[in-house]
Amino acid sequence: MGKRYTQLSLEDRCTIAGLHAAGRSIRQIAADLHRPPSTVAREIKRNKGRKVGYQPAFAEEQARARRWKGSRPERNAGLRQAVLVRLAQGWSPEQVAGRLAREGALARVSHESIYRFIYTQIARTKDYSWRLYLPRAKSKRGLRGRKGGSAASFMQKRVGIDQRPPEVLTRETCGHWEADLVMFAKYGQAILTLHERRSRILFASRPDNKRADLIAAKIAALLSVVPEELRCTLTFDNGTEFARHYRLHELGCKTYFCDPHAPWQKGGIENAIGRLRRTLPRKTDLATLSQERFVELLGAYNAAKEVP
Repeated sequence: MGKRYTQLSLEDRCTIAGLHAAGRSIRQIAADLHRPPSTVAREIKRNKGRKVGYQPAFAEEQARARRWKGSRPERNAGLRQAVLVRLAQGWSPEQVAGRLAREGALARVSHESIYRFIYTQIARTKDYSWRLYLPRAKSKRGLRGRKGGSAASFMQKRVGIDQRPPEVLTRETCGHWEADLVMFAKYGQAILTLHERRSRILFASRPDNKRADLIAAKIAALLSVVPEELRCTLTFDNGTEFARHYRLHELGCKTYFCDPHAPWQKGGIENAIGRLRRTLPRKTDLATLSQERFVELLGAYNAAKEVP
């Protein structure tokens, strides 16, 4: 049997640096590490800095960079094409990764690897059009700032999300919905969306305005086609357009609200809106969008939704 080799660890590199700085020879350092002298000589030669000499942390970074062959989408052209085609269709990285795994594809990839692949392309090429593959089209990762207060303290009959049944979070049962308004640049234009957490199906309507009475009536109309046993809970953010939420209790639907400034607590619909924005960006003039086209876009979303 041949010899078995292992990579030098950071601890090994610290030892090499200390002994080398103390004036020990290559053979003496190798004897201390129980390594061949050629390994130590090659390590110092390849991973030392021109100005700093041989430093353990720098050497570790150099070695890792040399071993890095790129992310899986970079190394596999077929996988890269499969990922980019789905992203271009408006799928999120999470959906792409989930579908590849569900289909039993030979080449799979995690959603985090897809995000890193896109952001790496932006950093390397300075081509910011790569960001358009992502649901939020952000060129950098991170949170956006927020201003203003919350209307939570003025909401009548408001029940916090902390009192919502735990099965809503785990998606174990159907009938748990999330609601939000998709706003557009032109004043007064919006789309009301309802998202069912387990099936991921999306309902939508185009209200004339966002008055609370009208929004409650529109939500009731959308839910009226759903069997009563599938109208269990509905989760909102703290927008004043949902102030008449208690009128939905007549449908047998309990209502809950996210914590102030925490819309991510209704992550299903936030993700859905991000995908919808791919075909309906904020600058869209809804007055020019026919009802037939609106229904077509909604159908395209539901056709590509994640399947539990």
